[in-house]
Amino acid sequence: MTKTLLLGVFFLSLQVMYSQGSPDYKGGLKIKFDEDGKKYLRLISWAQVQATYNNDAAATSSKTSFNLRRARVLMFSQITDKFLILTHFGLNSLNSGTLSPTGKGTGSQIFLHDAWAQYSLGKDHAIGAGLHYFNGISRLNNQSTLNMMTLDNNRQSWATIGLSDQFARHIGVFMKGKFGKFQYRVAINDAIVNGLDARVPSANGEAVYGGANLLGTKDSGKTFAGYFEFNLLDQESNFLPFKVGTYLGGKKVFNIGAGFFMHPKGTVKMKGGNLVSEDVSIFAIDAFYDASLGDDGSAITAYTTYQSNNYGENYLYSAYGTGNMVYTHVGYVFAGDKTKTRFQPYASYGSNSYDATSNNRNILGLGVNAYMSGHNSKLTLEYKNQDYGTSTSSVTLQAMIYL
Repeated sequence: MTKTLLLGVFFLSLQVMYSQGSPDYKGGLKIKFDEDGKKYLRLISWAQVQATYNNDAAATSSKTSFNLRRARVLMFSQITDKFLILTHFGLNSLNSGTLSPTGKGTGSQIFLHDAWAQYSLGKDHAIGAGLHYFNGISRLNNQSTLNMMTLDNNRQSWATIGLSDQFARHIGVFMKGKFGKFQYRVAINDAIVNGLDARVPSANGEAVYGGANLLGTKDSGKTFAGYFEFNLLDQESNFLPFKVGTYLGGKKVFNIGAGFFMHPKGTVKMKGGNLVSEDVSIFAIDAFYDASLGDDGSAITAYTTYQSNNYGENYLYSAYGTGNMVYTHVGYVFAGDKTKTRFQPYASYGSNSYDATSNNRNILGLGVNAYMSGHNSKLTLEYKNQDYGTSTSSVTLQAMIYL
């Protein structure tokens, strides 16, 4: 019954939104400080709200739930093209379990996502510092949350979230730029001291991601990251670090990339009564393709990646573990009038193998996007099944608007 209700709401919402029409966002909210707009302040705000049906919920829990997945504000400004400042704040996953009576609990708090200053080194290169999102490893580890094709990002593609960083952001210095069709981003950062993995190493047990905390920042306090890609067709912008999930055929893009993340002495094991450090190293290769299939509005988006994860001997924590990951997704935009609602069915599949267990984590996603005004106003309906020893499934409807 609940699944039917979610489907009904999905299609009813399409009719209502279409009948009301969609606003023309154009360049969004931009405050110009001069006539030609080279001095400006750009503001972006977005919200993603979800309703989920979980057939595998506990017997005492409701099978349906609501979630404010993201509520964010991002601002950046240039007074001259020689420098840029960016600030990004918001909250994530506000639901019945994270709400607090007076809004003062941890889950209710708005916090800083990004804050960095950037200086140009000529036309095609820049250097910057702060709390930043110039990550290594893969395209998905640099994914924007404004224009994802799937309901959400593949979780282990944000491979260090909360382990060495704050919500996929590190404090450090970065450099980015391009040489013709070749783009790069590299960074040297401080590792978080109080990360998510707060486990205490046990004798001959598995590795714990706590090097900076347990060994000190002198030996375990720095991380190194980079991502490099060839733009073989249309050139993507690298003005900001956030990677586009799907262009809906607005560009013809074919990129091949590779990246890394390294954290010397990032994890710790207990051996013979002593703490022994282990290096963290993650490497990935990926490919991204997005193109229209003619003049009728149809388009295809495809992405695939292979990632090698070494967090230390038999490391396993939540979705993250030493082993390998393969992930792919593909979507197709149906032909139709680009000024009207457009539909994009998609499928995703990821498989994570872990050295610490014989069970693979296999995740299948099947969904459809309805774009009322591109990514600025869209609905997403997704079925997800995860098989990790036991099989679990859920259906989620998400509404998103960004200005």
